[in-house]
Amino acid sequence: MKRPPFWRNIRVIRAALQIVAVAVVVGAFLYLGNNLRNELVAKGLPTDFSFLSQPTGVNIADSDFDPASPVWRALLVGIKNTFLLVIVGIPFLTILGTLIGVARLSTNWLVAKAAMVYVETLRNIPPLLIILFVFNAVILQLPPPRDPSTPLDWFVISNLKITGPGFAASSGAGALLAIALFAVLAAVIVGIWRTKYSETTGHHSHRVLWSLGVFVAIVLVGYFLTGRPVSMSFPDLDGRVITGGFGGLGSYFAVLIALVMYTASHVAEIVRGSIQAVPKGQTEAANAIALSGFQRLRYVILPQAFRIALPPIINQYLNFAKNTSLAIAIGFTEITLITFQAIGNGYPAPQLILLLMGAYLLFSLTISLLVNILNRRLQLVGN
Repeated sequence: MKRPPFWRNIRVIRAALQIVAVAVVVGAFLYLGNNLRNELVAKGLPTDFSFLSQPTGVNIADSDFDPASPVWRALLVGIKNTFLLVIVGIPFLTILGTLIGVARLSTNWLVAKAAMVYVETLRNIPPLLIILFVFNAVILQLPPPRDPSTPLDWFVISNLKITGPGFAASSGAGALLAIALFAVLAAVIVGIWRTKYSETTGHHSHRVLWSLGVFVAIVLVGYFLTGRPVSMSFPDLDGRVITGGFGGLGSYFAVLIALVMYTASHVAEIVRGSIQAVPKGQTEAANAIALSGFQRLRYVILPQAFRIALPPIINQYLNFAKNTSLAIAIGFTEITLITFQAIGNGYPAPQLILLLMGAYLLFSLTISLLVNILNRRLQLVGN
């Protein structure tokens, strides 16, 4: 039997099509890149990233940033501010979304309907509008900076900045941090030991209490051994100058509150659906052994529901990180606003936009990596 010619072989055809597709994409990038380079040269703009060492020429609110500092340093400040939104917002939206998702399935009519109204209202409003509403209707209605509110003398609240109790570090704080990291490692080891002990003996592990006790004990001993390098710091108001304490701009809290509320409405629906996806037999079995409602959720329903919920929740974490770019609408100096300020000062937009895209890509890949590691830990492994 005569074999068909090689160009009719399906494998050859697939390989050829893939080569052609790659060649077309590479050619398009080269063509567009060459056009971009020619335009930059024609306008007298740099075609590399050497401009990053030049002075930024902008001030950054609530920061000691010097306008004479290089552009790359300003971009790092913007990344730090974006990171502060992400690292604080994700835990809050997870807790709030879980509580609302559970509340939607409550047998209490009022609680269930209130949770439904929350979800159906917020998730159908664009996040930008929620940010603008929180900023204008909540933050800007606070007292002006010239006459801030000082409840309990522990807080200084104005529409410009909100400051509360914080911590002040002195020499020895680095050593205490190292001890705290060691305490975390010790707590993890103790938790693993208590889990194995429970599996071997059948007794309750109490691993959370043991781990927390070990962590607190080590940190307390380290705190006194290092000379108590960390102390409470309360804000002190002198005219319009606030010293001590810990706080942030009103615009920061507006973005944080708005995006947490918005994203939590989506997380709540994921949690609700995941709880309903747990087989009803699990609930019936929990009732049969006389578990309370809280115990049923804590030990039976939620652990199984979170295995289902975590993959789609990752997408909501990514959406939260990307939606922080909307903070530009109210002037919060995160990475997007600083990038556009640099472009407005005459620095080349293509390179800056490329760096901006890279920054958000780094946030997204980091969040995906960490949560996917957790997701793999939660998955059931068959024999």
